[in-house]
Amino acid sequence: MIRILGRANSTNVWKPLWVLEELGLPYERSDAGMEHGVVDTPEYRALNPNGRVPSLRHGEVELWESNSICRYLCLVAGGDAKGLYPTEPGRRASVDRWLDWQLSTLSPVERDLFWGMVRTPAEKRDMQAVRRAVEGSAKCWAILENRLGDGRRYIDGDTLTLADIILGCYARRWFGPEVRVSDMPEFPKLETWFARLGERPGFQRFVAPELF
Repeated sequence: MIRILGRANSTNVWKPLWVLEELGLPYERSDAGMEHGVVDTPEYRALNPNGRVPSLRHGEVELWESNSICRYLCLVAGGDAKGLYPTEPGRRASVDRWLDWQLSTLSPVERDLFWGMVRTPAEKRDMQAVRRAVEGSAKCWAILENRLGDGRRYIDGDTLTLADIILGCYARRWFGPEVRVSDMPEFPKLETWFARLGERPGFQRFVAPELF
């Protein structure tokens, strides 16, 4: 049995849960992180020395890093994992490129927007940091807006891939009413893509609930 350790309100936990939903693989999830604790125990640190979520156990396989877990789940499913992780080298590399971009480029500039508006009480918010995060995030989302501008239904073509799932989780933080501040740029093509993702059962189950 595939086991995911991590709290359900973590963006990085949404990723593998959504992938599992798309693949139809059986799994179990147990709470860990923030109010649930667990991540600072010796047992968890032996599994994941970073003390973060998610972590995965599957037989003798133990993994951390959400994007790596998502890739692994697709490999377990075999083939092109229902289109999520193409086998053709060029297409797979293209999908991987967007997963790396999320980690290296989008997340660092977006973090203060999510944490500043969702995880920080209103009276303690640093709105200058939030505004900087809006500006930095908007530059990233403009890249995807341009990517979707040539009629693509999804980031890497006409079918859903891991790129859409991973970036869709972060788009939830941009488009969510919990983080909206005045004068945020509009991205109509990105919004159409995001609405398309919102039709997926995995999105509805794991990503759509209120951020907290």
